[in-house]
Amino acid sequence: MLRREARLRREYLYRKAREEAQRAAYERKEKVRRALEENRLIPTELRREALALHGSLEFDDAGGEGVTSHVDDEYRWAGVEDPKVMITTSRDPSSRLKMFAKELKLVFPGAQRMNRGRHEVGALVRACKANGVTDLIVIHEHRGTPVGFIVSHLPFGPTAYFTLCNVLMRHDIPDLGTVSEAKPHLIIHGFSSRLGKRVSDILRYLFPVPKEDSHRVITFANQNDYISFRHHVYRKTNHRNVELTEVGPRFELKLYMIRLGTLEQEATADVEWRWHPYTNTAHKRVFLSAE
Repeated sequence: MLRREARLRREYLYRKAREEAQRAAYERKEKVRRALEENRLIPTELRREALALHGSLEFDDAGGEGVTSHVDDEYRWAGVEDPKVMITTSRDPSSRLKMFAKELKLVFPGAQRMNRGRHEVGALVRACKANGVTDLIVIHEHRGTPVGFIVSHLPFGPTAYFTLCNVLMRHDIPDLGTVSEAKPHLIIHGFSSRLGKRVSDILRYLFPVPKEDSHRVITFANQNDYISFRHHVYRKTNHRNVELTEVGPRFELKLYMIRLGTLEQEATADVEWRWHPYTNTAHKRVFLSAE
């Protein structure tokens, strides 16, 4: 089993490396094609290989734009099979973190919650892989307040690290009633950049495909790289009006890193993207939106 996992991991990394080379070649050809179409000078760094790139453009299909992505391998069963989500906490969780984990279990249809105990991360990931789990969610706390949200897609990654803030749990709101267990409709707003599409894929593939008559709605709305999570149910009061009710929990997510590996490979996995908050332009840049 370990040899098979190592072989599959090597094959995945090889495909990813090939993808980077193909993307670089595709971007160079696109620069040459645009320069020729707009009757501009070819960029200086491409002039030596411009003839070869122009010759290879003749063999490109009109409908084959873009490069096959390793994301296609990571989420190839998305929408075909329902995701199987496992939720756990950091070690020795407080009562509030346990309550938050229970509420997250209600958010993701079909999710399971596991008590962390003294299990190491490697043992957790191996157990999840053996039981066909597609995503492992780990939440962390600081003095009883949830502050960390990690989503690790199995079996090869990626792993996204978020900071949690402004957490309002269902336990803090009296008389909310029960939560619908129907598969929810998703509203994904404000993820227009390439990184934003990557993050929206990581989040939306935690949920199965809903039925048309589902009255449950979950929203991920990005504003200034803070992702607001809201959970509502609705009902039609008449043929024109709809009544929307928030059922909680609510929180904000702030992405700070994506690794190309699973949770136990922190020391060896490549970093796909990392937030650098202490650079001079950090306060004025947004990454999840192209606007």
